Amino acid sequence: MSTDFKFELLGRDKAGRARRGRVATRHGTFETPAFMPVGTQGTVKALAPDDLRATGSQIVLSNTYHLMIRPGAQAVHDQGGLASFMGWHGPTLTDSGGFQVFSLAELCRIDENGARFQSHLDGTRLELTPESAMEIQRLIGADIVMAFDECTPYPSTQDYSRQSMERTLRWAKRCKDAFRGEGQALFGIVQGGMFEQLRCQSAAATVEIGFDGYAVGGLSVGETKPMMLQMLRTVEPLLPVDRPRYVMGVGTPDDLIDLVAEGFDMFDCVMPTRNARNGCLFTSQGRLQIKNARFRDDHAPLDPQCDCYTCRNFSRAYLRHLFVTNELLAHRLLSLHNVTFYQQLMQGMRSALDNEVFSEYIMPLRGRLSGTDS
Repeated sequence: MSTDFKFELLGRDKAGRARRGRVATRHGTFETPAFMPVGTQGTVKALAPDDLRATGSQIVLSNTYHLMIRPGAQAVHDQGGLASFMGWHGPTLTDSGGFQVFSLAELCRIDENGARFQSHLDGTRLELTPESAMEIQRLIGADIVMAFDECTPYPSTQDYSRQSMERTLRWAKRCKDAFRGEGQALFGIVQGGMFEQLRCQSAAATVEIGFDGYAVGGLSVGETKPMMLQMLRTVEPLLPVDRPRYVMGVGTPDDLIDLVAEGFDMFDCVMPTRNARNGCLFTSQGRLQIKNARFRDDHAPLDPQCDCYTCRNFSRAYLRHLFVTNELLAHRLLSLHNVTFYQQLMQGMRSALDNEVFSEYIMPLRGRLSGTDS
């Protein structure tokens, strides 16, 4: 483990598995449970670093695949690494590129050595291997880097899921052997599709290899939520108590409540910013579609219970006007609100864990935040 990286378990829910923790990195600390806004290309869309700090965000995720294509890993390194390059100056995490390989399936070929694919920009032939993923992430310089994995598609047969999982394990060992990231932490990724036995095998073998933290991948790829929860409940008891647990690419506010309750610490998702750019806002009373005509003369804030810059200063009527006229300011103001909403939810859960009232805190929230349309 890097001497700059430390996970401190501060407490646990007495009635369940939820955990309260703190992660130290060379660029500062962040509190868990933590939500990481997604800054795919070294920026969280529509938000500047000062905006992110105002939302309560403490760590940002960026994408290895996109940064290796442009501006290039060496260019990021020459600017002092990811945090300096993007002006964030706080903790950062890069995914390994495995999910992009999954999403580029029609342009990609996977074999034992790694993944060969074409750039989504110009068709240039590219290759990612466990070794090159480690070198690219070393150059990019995030505080937490991910082992290169194969994100198993859904649905997949048990036979293919086994082959994919075993290949991910071999790649994980190669990643650890190749890892030279001074001051960085390396997380392994549990795969195995929607098969409990494979998930158990993957978790046990990944822990045996030994990493600074453990992620669960291959979720939120089309399976039902009960299936996702079952995979996580299967894996959770097999992960070390003294290492962070990260569920990749998940999810809605209700998902975050459920996954924190299951004992996981870190999460990321494009949903708050992507939904904002499409006019879908999360509020304490459920989702709100700002383009709806009924908000044309509505002088109320998006969410009376939110104290973000958007809710303090602008009405629903004005925000609807910005959105329907395609004003760029709409993207910033709506993204500010949605990311703040996510971070206030995480802060609320952290405070509830600190005060030993987690179950009471989440009970009235479950099922209310993601699905209804106010």
